Amino acid sequence: MVITEEEYLFEASWEVCNKVGGIYTVITSKAALVHEIYRNYFLIGPYFEAKAREIFVEEKPPAEMQKAFSELQKEGIKCYFGRWQIKGEPKAVLIDYTGLTPYKNDLKKNYWDWFKIDSLRSAWDFEEPMIWATAAGRFIEKFSGYNENKKIIAHFHEWLAGFALLYLKKQDTNAATVFTTHATMLGRTIAGNGEPLYDILDRIDPEKEAINRGIQDKFGVEKACALNADVFTTVSDITSIEAEKLLGKKADVLLLNGLDIEKFPTFEEISIRHRENRERIREFVSYYFFPHYYFDLEHTLFFFIVGRYEFKNKGIDVTIKALGRLNEQLKAEHSNRNIVVFFWIPRDVHGAKEELPENKANFHRIEHFIERNRNLIMDKAMMNILKCPVPDFNDMEKFNKINLFHSDFMLEAKQLKINFMKKGNPLVTTHNLPYESQDILLNSLLAIGLDNKEDDKVKVIYYPVYLTGVDGLIDLQYYDAIMGCHLGLFPSYYEPWGYTPLESAALGVPSLTTDLGGFGRFLMNKEVSRQGGIFILNRFHKTEDEVVSHFSELLYRFVELDQKGRVYQKMLAKETAGLADWKELIKNYFEAYKIALKKKFNITVNHDH
Repeated sequence: MVITEEEYLFEASWEVCNKVGGIYTVITSKAALVHEIYRNYFLIGPYFEAKAREIFVEEKPPAEMQKAFSELQKEGIKCYFGRWQIKGEPKAVLIDYTGLTPYKNDLKKNYWDWFKIDSLRSAWDFEEPMIWATAAGRFIEKFSGYNENKKIIAHFHEWLAGFALLYLKKQDTNAATVFTTHATMLGRTIAGNGEPLYDILDRIDPEKEAINRGIQDKFGVEKACALNADVFTTVSDITSIEAEKLLGKKADVLLLNGLDIEKFPTFEEISIRHRENRERIREFVSYYFFPHYYFDLEHTLFFFIVGRYEFKNKGIDVTIKALGRLNEQLKAEHSNRNIVVFFWIPRDVHGAKEELPENKANFHRIEHFIERNRNLIMDKAMMNILKCPVPDFNDMEKFNKINLFHSDFMLEAKQLKINFMKKGNPLVTTHNLPYESQDILLNSLLAIGLDNKEDDKVKVIYYPVYLTGVDGLIDLQYYDAIMGCHLGLFPSYYEPWGYTPLESAALGVPSLTTDLGGFGRFLMNKEVSRQGGIFILNRFHKTEDEVVSHFSELLYRFVELDQKGRVYQKMLAKETAGLADWKELIKNYFEAYKIALKKKFNITVNHDH
């Protein structure tokens, strides 16, 4: 693709140089590819000094921007030009918008007069992005005025950046506009309240619902942007369906989210790192469970669910119920398989449970004891093998009675074991939770019978802190923890795209997603072979019992796989993740820009992919 020097692309998001949520991943993972095609590609974000100091290198602004910067400075809007320190080092304009803050009520009045956006009672979470995005709109307007010969494309993510689009529309600025909603405010709110969004979608009065739920301001911005953009886009077809009903506009183009697959390890590297990280997880599981009872880690699988604490939206509710059914089925069959399921769902905590650091210390005392006596153990084992008659090897009971260790060794080993032992069942959660008796996740685990009894085949660990690598317990970073596991569970009810199952697959870990998630529907539309790798749970217009039944069935089939079967699933997962490589999906962005240029300037750009 060849883009002319006259074509400028501005992409604005509250998450440029400002990590908040998933849009940060979208932008950072594709920026280098966009920059390869659009030489004049500039990202626009808010200026926060502390964050900018870490990831932004300021440079002298290019000549074509200097007049705009100077004019805005007089209005109290200070612009910083530089390079964002991510792959490709894209150019960025960060805007210090604080000089406009005294005029926030004037801005609110303008958006009411122009687009009937009701923000009379709006708080700072609405006002702050409004002020910044308006300043961003002013910057593009000024730039356009000083560069009339340039063809400008301005792309805005979510309602937070949408004010810039609305400002440009009102000023009739010479810029083709693209707006992307990653999840509608109203849809997320309804689903987040545990209501069946997709079952009631046709019956909703959007404006009335937005008012009733107190989000009429953000909903109003989002709808105005969808209706006034030259090109309206969403990140998946499920979000497009939602937008058509709630915002009155179907997506012109789907901007599916991808990953930079090149930055993920190869399958060979994944295999090595899986073993390394699995051993770290096994150590944690050993001191978590073995003070109470023992089970064979060689026959134990590690599953995980990770994400925001949205009990129904993220499918935590059906996960617990499906695991409960799996547990009962495996117990009834007297299976030799054990499953340990991590709930990596962060929330506020009051430190780790007191017994876990103690368990860890006692575990390491046993480990150090073995290490200290390693030569003795090796010598004793060697001598006993050499002196034992061959027939005795066939009589294991007799062979096991051979005195391998002296009495002092056995006494110390016994004392260490006694110190390690604990009464009762292992903990269900690793940390002290404020108002623990009211925690719905914990209560749901206990109610379904997942309380880590010795005969349970499904063990659970509610681990409510971020995986930083230095949490004092498992001490693994996010990707390393994933790679140490066997299956990721992401059964979301509301998931406009769903990066986590895609990331999991890219790390060679099979995952489960749903037909309500954008990524799951993308795979369905691709008609990917259903051999596995990434499993799709049927949730669209299904009852909860149907969902739980299908979920537990998928889990059971995975548990029944042997090692060869699991390795094959890892290979399929890695291969399927490649379908969402930005190298393919970035073409949708370029198509959106081509349509926007044609609509705004009535020109056809030949984008040769």
